[in-house]
Amino acid sequence: MTQDRLRILIVSYRDLKHPEQGGAEVIIHEVYRRMRAKGHEVTFLTCRFPGGRDRDEIDGMPIHRIGNLYDFNFRTSAYIKKEFAGKIDVVVEDLNKLPFYTPRFTDLPVLVNIPHLFGTTVFQQAAFPLATYVFLQEKLIPSVYGNCEFQVLSESTRGDLEKRGIPPKQLHVVKTGIDHDYYRPAERNGTQPGPILLYLGRLKKYKCIEFPIDILPSLAKKHPDVEYWIAGEGDYRDALAARAREKGVSDRVKLLGYVEGKEKKDLLDRTRVLCYTSPKEGWGLSVIEANAVGVPCVASNSPGLCEAVRDGETGYLVPHGDLPALERRIDDFLSDPELWEQFSKRGMEWADEFHWDKMTDQTEALLRLAITRHRKA
Repeated sequence: MTQDRLRILIVSYRDLKHPEQGGAEVIIHEVYRRMRAKGHEVTFLTCRFPGGRDRDEIDGMPIHRIGNLYDFNFRTSAYIKKEFAGKIDVVVEDLNKLPFYTPRFTDLPVLVNIPHLFGTTVFQQAAFPLATYVFLQEKLIPSVYGNCEFQVLSESTRGDLEKRGIPPKQLHVVKTGIDHDYYRPAERNGTQPGPILLYLGRLKKYKCIEFPIDILPSLAKKHPDVEYWIAGEGDYRDALAARAREKGVSDRVKLLGYVEGKEKKDLLDRTRVLCYTSPKEGWGLSVIEANAVGVPCVASNSPGLCEAVRDGETGYLVPHGDLPALERRIDDFLSDPELWEQFSKRGMEWADEFHWDKMTDQTEALLRLAITRHRKA
């Protein structure tokens, strides 16, 4: 290794081509493709998915895919020893599901990247035996990673880890970025989007994406054209469709599947309100992207989201699960064009504070800090 060039291995469940990739994967990809552009060598180790090649490449970064969702964390140790011994300088462990325990089987420095931990919310997503397993695995994080540096997206996650026993000096909040050349407000010529509510992200049970479905019948009495568009893939898709049928609003709920690129930008341009009703997030990349194009957000007042949304300025925060409050705040934006315009402008100003290059520089500094402290340990 030279001072100028690092050989980096990223261990993560998903890469950018995975059908269930979300904001966390986008953030890692955007940062490390910029790291590669700065001259660093970046390789991903991720799990297989149907249709995905075992060896691949995205933006010049090699990808090794092994195992599956259920055994990937058990197979990483042997694979890293076999394929990467002597070929990397630092490991980035994306601890976004189960721990990989990389400090236990490598003598290399490890930077731990954590969007957020499940905690007790895992019991809302998985069956009890699996949820208990994940919950107990998270309990081991302080003992396994106690000497590592941690990169987190929000003060909420930082506080969570500190309560779990990680020393504060090892916890580093690095805010995400967005592509300002791409996420720009549409030319509206004095008009505003119609009554379209939008969710962008993975379709998972614990994210409570169904809350806006539950209030659609009531909203429709005042706003006859209101619709809820859900963009993303995941194992909760069928349940959301069933919920829409149950509530009699199937004609108002559109399950759009995964969207990206121009399709995603066009979708945001047509959106009146972004809805994010999860009980916990690492941050809220979609919130900032929506703000950048002038779309305010109504979200649960929950970890991560309470930092991405500036309550009363760029959107509204409501108590998680309080459906009447959720309906009132969405109705505010649907009913009051002047209010929507004020929040739209403030959202664009807020989004202008987030830049990928800044995040990349801070991440590079953290990698070097992890290497320096590892040598001194």
